[in-house]
Amino acid sequence: MFVDRVILDLVAGKGGNGVVAWRKEKYIPKGGPCGGCGGRGGAIILEADTDVFSLENFRNRRILKAENGNPGGASNRTGRSGKDLVLKVPCGTLVKNASTGELLYDFTKNGERWVICRGGRGGRGNESFKTPTNRAPNICTEGAEGESIQIELELKLIADVGLVGFPNAGKSTLISALADVEVKIAPYPFTTLRPNIGFIQREDYTRIFIADIPGIIEGAHSNRGLGLEFLRHIERTKLLLFVLDASGIDGRNPMDDYRVLRSELSSYNEEMLKRPYLIVLNKIDAEESAENCLVFCKQFADESALIFKISALTGEGLESLEEAISTKVK
Repeated sequence: MFVDRVILDLVAGKGGNGVVAWRKEKYIPKGGPCGGCGGRGGAIILEADTDVFSLENFRNRRILKAENGNPGGASNRTGRSGKDLVLKVPCGTLVKNASTGELLYDFTKNGERWVICRGGRGGRGNESFKTPTNRAPNICTEGAEGESIQIELELKLIADVGLVGFPNAGKSTLISALADVEVKIAPYPFTTLRPNIGFIQREDYTRIFIADIPGIIEGAHSNRGLGLEFLRHIERTKLLLFVLDASGIDGRNPMDDYRVLRSELSSYNEEMLKRPYLIVLNKIDAEESAENCLVFCKQFADESALIFKISALTGEGLESLEEAISTKVK
């Protein structure tokens, strides 16, 4: 299951308690305090990992605690420190304070680490209280509590290309053809209920990552359909692909679809329309598409260099589209 938003309660480990102990050994005439200090509690660390694609690992884990430090021992032995708890999150994860909504951290690079909760310090044993005037202290201190916080993790996928289109426009078929990934494909709207991500591997072994989000409908920016929930996943993309159904078999035409899609993106975030884009007229294998393509190209003649006519089902036009994507991304 694709999970892109979770709320977690994080608690770092408590420091181990110090102890009171005395040195009593045969043939040693002078004893004294020898209670060791407690170990430090484990910290909680967030780490970005490109091998993690969603927040699914935290779906059924609300409270996460790091290991407590062990108490000190006799003979001035310090307790073992608690193990740090490392939580791996996908690149593109935003960390927010769940109470205030304040953005605390934004993970964008693989291997990036951030200590979000530090473990508590260990308590002092009685040996550490020894002074020239107090040679037999009979006191120790408890370990400090670890830091705690309630956070919200929100994922915004980091991809080079974002597919934007109405339901049943053929986005899932297109990403499966370009990126060779298995996605659910069916002849009805809202087949895609969660974002899909794949990549095109070029001849020089570089990869172009593509994100396919659930279909956008008119009013998506005001929480209609599934658009508002997943539009954030294309906010970080370098290139937008407007995928339009050229056949119009659902009673829509590509001209109106294109205008609505641009309007919805503008209403959601005006900055998204300032980035590079390509227009994909899909399903040209259908008989009805020829006239729609002709009318579309006339109406948007100033964008003719950005228009690609393809059939994701048969593969027609995919090679030239892939080359254009590669050029735009680079």
